[in-house]
Amino acid sequence: MELRALRYFVTVADELHFGRAADRLHIAQPAVSRQIAQLERELGVRLFDRSPRRVRLTAAGHRVLDAARAALAAADRVRVAASPRAGVMRIGTGTGQFTARLERGIDALREQAPAFDVVLVDLPLPARLNALRQGELDMALARGVRAAPGLRVLPTWTESLFAVVSARHAAADRAAVGVAQLADGPFRTSQDHDPSVVTALREAGAPARVGHRAATVGDTIVEVGSDPRSWTVLPADQVAELHSTRVRAIPLDPRTTVTGSVVVPADLPSHCATAHRAAFGD
Repeated sequence: MELRALRYFVTVADELHFGRAADRLHIAQPAVSRQIAQLERELGVRLFDRSPRRVRLTAAGHRVLDAARAALAAADRVRVAASPRAGVMRIGTGTGQFTARLERGIDALREQAPAFDVVLVDLPLPARLNALRQGELDMALARGVRAAPGLRVLPTWTESLFAVVSARHAAADRAAVGVAQLADGPFRTSQDHDPSVVTALREAGAPARVGHRAATVGDTIVEVGSDPRSWTVLPADQVAELHSTRVRAIPLDPRTTVTGSVVVPADLPSHCATAHRAAFGD
């Protein structure tokens, strides 16, 4: 039995869709199907019920899934122990996000265990979680994630959301502003904008219709600063990093928040998960 087959099985079990699993694994779907069929033959059980509309784990599949996750986690620990990179903590983050929180959190972890190096890996949220599942990261920070298959999501902090407008915007001098008062102008965002922000606005009933997407949050801020009608929304951590005099950050009324989490592998010992959560909390 190959570890590769177990990894393919776990990925299909996470997605419950062979096509999406193949996309995550960056291989062709027939290769995934062949590996699953071979694993089923080796084990002598059917792991999935397949129909044109859906894929479900069988009772045997549920039993095998826990053991497969444990086997892959053990193999990953062996690789880490044998690697010259042992002692490196790989943290998944987003471009331009969590800067101050990362600095505080890493300092707090080093107070407990100073002898490790840190590698920050900037990835979009779905790729960040996938890299964590594949053992390519040791932990990740994320906003707006309630659950993630194969991972432990530890809600750690809450951030207020702020409207960001041009200094020439009609609402620029207000102490607080409602989204309805901004909705006449174009809402700007970017390819690396945190998706949880837009989700939080929609859940709060705000009419946030995403328009033009810039390449980065920084480009979005430049565009907002040059247009007295447009606006965007950022969480408090990113607002603290704003240095432009061309924009204003205004608290939303009613207050709208987003939850930030530390995300770790499901098999991380509880005392380690607790330490990570404490380090990156407020």
